[in-house]
Amino acid sequence: MKRAFVVGYPISHSRSPLIHGFWLKELGIQGSYERIAVEPAAFQAFATTLADRGFAGGNVTVPHKEAAFRLASVDDPVARDLEAVNTLWFEDGVLKGMNTDVAGFLANLDQEAPGWSDNLRRAVVLGAGGASRAILYGLIQRGAAEILLINRTLERAEALARHFGSKVKALAWDQAETALEGADLLVNTTSLGMKGQPPLDLDLSHLPKSALVTDIVYVPLETPLLAAARRFGLATVDGLGMLLHQAVPGFERWFGARPEVTPQLRALVLADIEAQAG
Repeated sequence: MKRAFVVGYPISHSRSPLIHGFWLKELGIQGSYERIAVEPAAFQAFATTLADRGFAGGNVTVPHKEAAFRLASVDDPVARDLEAVNTLWFEDGVLKGMNTDVAGFLANLDQEAPGWSDNLRRAVVLGAGGASRAILYGLIQRGAAEILLINRTLERAEALARHFGSKVKALAWDQAETALEGADLLVNTTSLGMKGQPPLDLDLSHLPKSALVTDIVYVPLETPLLAAARRFGLATVDGLGMLLHQAVPGFERWFGARPEVTPQLRALVLADIEAQAG
């Protein structure tokens, strides 16, 4: 029986076991997928004993993605550019790593808003953390002509903009609403609006009526940002699909079958989110 895992610290909130458990059952595969909490200081020892413990591989989440990149053999250009790995597996006895966050973000928008990247002239990205790096990479990959990166700490946004080159321009947080004028896409990568965090307070009246608004936060499913966008009649995509789609490549590596993101899977995870909220 093949075994896989998700490792992080903390990890009790992870819904990855629910996702992979659904696919194992749906595809009739004898396998297991478990949560493992590992403190940062113990991650290297954990990673070097995976084969001995019988694991085929697993997912890596906060705060271990950078450490996983350093420990694994990485051929994936996305992981190399982001210097972060979220998926591990063994290939000819070698621990390999890749990053599926970019693919998850793009696949979610492709499924929920087909054609979103056609003629993508201006995108506005809020936040300059690790998630933002993946989103910027994906938007550049899809041919965005201009990306305005807005962060509460301008210096951090400027450093990230330099990394990605001339298409990305860093702006201070107080320039956010002006930046929305003429934007085709608004992406929130900050924790604002997440359960237990302050809401993202932004006047969306500056956005064109044709703009798409998406939030990588998925608890709550409809964040204050997405609720505000809906009130303005704007198209929205929630963040749950990114979580589901980024899980696909890892499952295929470990268990040998490519699963699908279906309405049934989405409903299962959404029911769990609602049950936890209640």
